[in-house]
Amino acid sequence: MKKRLLIVEDDENLRSTLADNLELEGFDVSTSASVAEAKLFLTSENVDLIILDIMLPDGNGFELCEWIRQRKDVLILMLTARNLEKDLIKGFVSGTDDYLSKPYRSAELLLRIKALLRRTTCTTANSVDSFNGFQINWEQHSITKDSKNIHLTKTAFSIFSYLFSHLNKTCSRDEILNSVWGEDVFVDNRTVDNFVSNLKKSLSLTDGNQYQLKTIRGIGYSLYSKL
Repeated sequence: MKKRLLIVEDDENLRSTLADNLELEGFDVSTSASVAEAKLFLTSENVDLIILDIMLPDGNGFELCEWIRQRKDVLILMLTARNLEKDLIKGFVSGTDDYLSKPYRSAELLLRIKALLRRTTCTTANSVDSFNGFQINWEQHSITKDSKNIHLTKTAFSIFSYLFSHLNKTCSRDEILNSVWGEDVFVDNRTVDNFVSNLKKSLSLTDGNQYQLKTIRGIGYSLYSKL
């Protein structure tokens, strides 16, 4: 079955060209030119991945990303000309799975899309684990605490899964990048850093808890248990 994509982009030429190229790659592609159009479409339709521009005529991609996250579990790739550090952080906080700056190469965009669509998580001996007061259901890719769902994007969950499968070991940024994105995709180390920063906050991976996530200066990260 074809994977369904939604392109949210106000530039008509870019939107049409991108849609045509992705259809040639075998995807089922729909398009929206504004926040309102995207919301109307997503109210009744489901897609596997959304390519989302930040600058839109009736709003911005950050706000739309947050709106989507409250309603759907879908992959989101932000495609934008804004590549400042604060914009990268804001994008990940709002819930994007990946971030690609314009101008981009078509081949790189396609690799990013394919990498996102093959997101997988590690397998563990138990389908459910207790973790800093959270319940991690690996089969359902869900995290709960006090019966409330804690949302992680598929990318964040994949990074967490990789670190958990290497518990008490040091993982380099390159190892994390290659595991989650694949060796053929170039991703800036800042991307891993931003996801890890959000994981620390979301899962209480700080001093005083059983499971902690430490930065290993010049190398990467280590998820370890004090017990």
